[in-house]
Parts: sequence; C-alpha cells; structure tokens
Amino acid sequence: MSTVVPLLSALPAFSALPLQLVDALVEFLSPATLGEVIVRGLAEASLYVMIAAGLTLVFGLMGVLNFAHGSLTMLGAYLGGLVLVVTVAQSSGAAARLLAFGLAVVVAFGALAALGGVLEVGLVRPIYDRPPLYQILLTFGVTLVLDELARIVVLFYGLQPTTVWQDVLGTKPTFLADSVGVAGVSASGLELFQILFGVATVVGVFLFLTRTRYGLYVRAGGEDSEMLSALGVDVNRVFTVVFALGTGIAGAAGVLLAWDPAWGASVPLGAETLLPAFVVVIVGGLGTFRGTVVAALVVGLVDSTMTWWFQNVIDFTGLPEMVVFLVLVITLIVKPQGLYGVSEVGGH
Repeated sequence: MSTVVPLLSALPAFSALPLQLVDALVEFLSPATLGEVIVRGLAEASLYVMIAAGLTLVFGLMGVLNFAHGSLTMLGAYLGGLVLVVTVAQSSGAAARLLAFGLAVVVAFGALAALGGVLEVGLVRPIYDRPPLYQILLTFGVTLVLDELARIVVLFYGLQPTTVWQDVLGTKPTFLADSVGVAGVSASGLELFQILFGVATVVGVFLFLTRTRYGLYVRAGGEDSEMLSALGVDVNRVFTVVFALGTGIAGAAGVLLAWDPAWGASVPLGAETLLPAFVVVIVGGLGTFRGTVVAALVVGLVDSTMTWWFQNVIDFTGLPEMVVFLVLVITLIVKPQGLYGVSEVGGH
C-alpha cells in the first residue's frame, strides 16, 4: 500500500505532461515564435559557415586538417577588435562604426592571409608527403603556440585572456543591439547583420570557386593535383594562395564574432570555434563547400530549435550544447562520408 499511494499521486503530473507538450508545440508553431527561431538559426548558420569555409577550402584542395584554424579565428577577433577600439570614438555614429568594422575586416583578412601563407610555406609544405598524423600534430602545435602568444600579449596590456574584451563590444552600433519587428517576427539587428555577412561570404567564396582561375585550380586540384601539375600549373603556389585565403576568411569571421556577446574576443574563442567548424565540415562532407553551406544551415536551425525547447519547455540547460554533436553522430551513422562527401579528397 505504501508504494501504491505515491504512484497514484504522481498520475496527475504524468497525465498533464502531454498537455504541456501540446501547448508548447502550439506556441512553437505560432508564426512569431517560429519566425524568431528560424532567424536565430540562420544567424547561427551564417557564423558557422564563415568559421568553416576556410577549413573546407584548405582540406578540399590540400587534404590538410588545419587544427590551428580556431586559433587563427581568435587572432582575427583580437586584431579586428584592436582596429575597432582604436578607430571608433564614443561619439562616432553608426555609419562611422560600420566603416570601422569594414576596415577591421580588411585588416584582419589581410594579416591572417599573410600569416597563413607563411605557415603554409614554412611549416606545412615540407610535410605534404608525410602521413596525415604529421599535419595534425603540426597544426595542433601551432595552435598551442598561437594561444600562448595571444595570452602573453593580452596579459601584457592588462586584459583578461579568458573573458570577453568588453571594449570591442562597445564599438558596436546601437541599432545592432535593438530588436527589429517584421510581420510580427522579432529579431535583433545583430542577427540580421550576421545573416547578411554570411550570405556575402557564401557568395564571395562561390564566385571565387566558379569565376576565377584559382577557383578552377582548386576544383581541379581537389580531383587530381598530380594531373594539375602535369598541365603546367604551379601547384605549390595554388596551395599557398588557398591556405592564405582560408586563414583570411577565418580572420574576417573572427571580427564579426568579436561583436557578438555570445562569442566575443577572448583566447578560449579558438577552441570554441574549432569544434563547431569541424562538426559542420564533417556533416557536410570533407572538402565540399556546398556541403559546408548545407550543413551549417542544418546545424544552425537544429541548434536554434532545440535551444528554444530546452529553454522554454524542458529544464535542461546543458543539453542544447550537445545537440550539435548529436547531429554529427547521427550523420556519421547514417551517411559516414557526410551529406555531400566523396571517398577521397585532395592529394599531393
């Protein structure tokens, strides 16, 4: 009898659970809520595709898994943040702040592209004929060196390396922090700005791959780099350009992340961006830019959807961060090569 009474008393709670889920589903499917979730998912997808685009280009042509990609993104955030802090005054208007942001993107892209070219020529190129483990260990070692150098410099100037650089957040135009309502859907100005920036990145990379000579070399080299070399193309120069372009895109993405309070310029940003970048690249298929774009959309929308459910219906704050990796696990089980992956990528 003592065990039956607690079970009977718990029945109303269990019977009410389906009703709560139905109410939550109705609220989720309402145009306002669903629109906000989609906009937030598209903003996250834009960040993911910018972070992962350079990683995809490098692996697609060269077959190099660059574990220093996250640290290069972090350096871009700090470098772009430095430009913003120096050029933006307290009285600067929105137009001036956007111009400063554009300058920061150009500076970060150029500086990180130059650094990427140096890394490719000086460190990566000598081990092309070695097993992939050498490339992984090398780029992981570069990550440790860059993170430690960044930590030393940040501490030297009196900043905390593990916390977000607040001065950079203060350079953001006020309209990016405000909410914008369109057809009953509320979205922050920053989310819309991230979507525009992500679309511009996708269009730019697509045009590079399909409308430029080096884009043709990248697509041909991804199929057979030896044949490309036999046709008289300087493959080493192509490798350097693509590696520099990939690191430059990472630096530009870092500047945008420096304006986002959820990310921000900090030394741990390298590790925080590397994991989702690899998830997006693997889910989309190693070395395919189309797969990276589609995977970023899938991961961003799934993450946004599950975050809403776990914040508003299910009280489990730690699970939304795991959803991204659950997408990875499911993809590897159902389609191990990824959504658009091929059996072999790159080659030297």
